[in-house]
Amino acid sequence: MTVSLQEGLFDHAERRRLAHGAWIDVRAGWFDAPDELFDELLSAIPWRGERRQMYDRVLDVPRLISYHDLVEEPAPHVALKQLRRRLNDIYAGELGEPFTTAGLCLYRDGDDSVAWHGDTLGRGKSEDTMVAIVSLGATRTFALRPRGGGRSLRIKHGHGDLLVMGGSCQRTWEHAIPKTARPVGPRISIQFRPRGVR
Repeated sequence: MTVSLQEGLFDHAERRRLAHGAWIDVRAGWFDAPDELFDELLSAIPWRGERRQMYDRVLDVPRLISYHDLVEEPAPHVALKQLRRRLNDIYAGELGEPFTTAGLCLYRDGDDSVAWHGDTLGRGKSEDTMVAIVSLGATRTFALRPRGGGRSLRIKHGHGDLLVMGGSCQRTWEHAIPKTARPVGPRISIQFRPRGVR
């Protein structure tokens, strides 16, 4: 399947300046994501579960993941290459380097989540970077707060939406997908990052 990108939507972003040199771009309806794309990614992506040490116990991570180097490896679906190419057309000049990887998360229902965190910068990596997140499927809350605490922002991240975190965001802010008690369908999050950011 080829992804149909709506050219006119690339020119309309809401950039929100945050404290300490961080910013986010919110692009609702960034591309016309056909419903079939969600189903195709669900079956084409090699999803895996992880377990993590939490204090004195080892627990299942509450989501499935998959990580791909789109420069060094064949992509598991053509849409990942197409989305990466378009994001690089828009942001690589400002970023100073291209997006090279795609990390995917499958949130199966409202019990799946990710705790407060900032993406890790690899050794020798600049303190300022970008992470671009494309959402497919059910709408979930994307939460941001200053590192160390403070008032959080809550953004509804829906099917076909793009959210880009830039500037010092990974260093000075944290983000999360909180659990929800309300009934919610599955969601795939695709995070595009430059090399050395995880």
